[in-house]
Amino acid sequence: MALPRARRNDLDVTLHEGEIPVDEGVVRSLLTDQCPQWAHLPLSRAGAGTDNTMYRLGDDLLVRLPRTAAKASSLRKELRWLPRFAPLLACRIPEPRHTGVPTDVFPTSWSVYRWIDGDEVGPETVSDWATFGTDLAAVVRDLHAVDLMGATRTGDLSWYRGGELRACADWVGAALADCRGIVGTEIDVDTLERLWQMALDLPEPSGPQVWLHGDLRPTNLLVRHGRLHAVIDFGGLSIGLPDAEHAPVWDLPPEARRAYRNAVAVADSTWLRARAWAIAVAASGIPYYQHSYPAFVAECRARLEAILTDASAS
Repeated sequence: MALPRARRNDLDVTLHEGEIPVDEGVVRSLLTDQCPQWAHLPLSRAGAGTDNTMYRLGDDLLVRLPRTAAKASSLRKELRWLPRFAPLLACRIPEPRHTGVPTDVFPTSWSVYRWIDGDEVGPETVSDWATFGTDLAAVVRDLHAVDLMGATRTGDLSWYRGGELRACADWVGAALADCRGIVGTEIDVDTLERLWQMALDLPEPSGPQVWLHGDLRPTNLLVRHGRLHAVIDFGGLSIGLPDAEHAPVWDLPPEARRAYRNAVAVADSTWLRARAWAIAVAASGIPYYQHSYPAFVAECRARLEAILTDASAS
């Protein structure tokens, strides 16, 4: 894969209980023991996200190390399913090259992927946001059209974001209350609660279950020459209802959001549920990461503000 998923000053913070310590020495040890053909290659820190820490290996490879043992389950999914998706999607996706086994210095699975060149999504790299929204919609349509190949919404392929909103009502309500205690009057949490409740009052979706990426935030998208080039980090890969898949479009400018919705042809009820999922994820992210990951908290706040701006204009 390619780019840092966190700013440089966020790389060494602890985000979760039970994080596994990792540094260049640990990574070099893993490579020497399990991938000696690559152990001589240059190694440099390439970024970190909420689930993984990454090191670039030479020019063509990326080492990805889960922050906790629980985060390692995504590696098994990616190893099994990404090679099957690759020929079916128009954009590039991660290509697994090696799945490492636990050792004394790193007690869980880890992985090596082919490096994907690309730029972070932002105003410096995307000039036509409407085209970007249309490109993202095409990727989502293609992924949701992929045959399930006998897979079902069980085990590692079952995640809350592909389920029903009502099943999340208790923890989302608590997250909104915690969020209000942190942001005060800076964000209109009362309106966010009304928008969340509006979606809860809708009939639950009855459409077919599909493949879901699960986390199409801008940090998981790469561009080249201003166009969407790759989708990375399939750790949230699951099967379920598509509503939550659309939620990250509130992380994009309004032009991209409008183009995306038009291209996917999202029904009004689906759009309202997608907005509710966007509220749920952002509102829970603020209290969870308030002391450890300020860049992510800023993303969550910006998402909630975009939702409120849209709601006030409708």
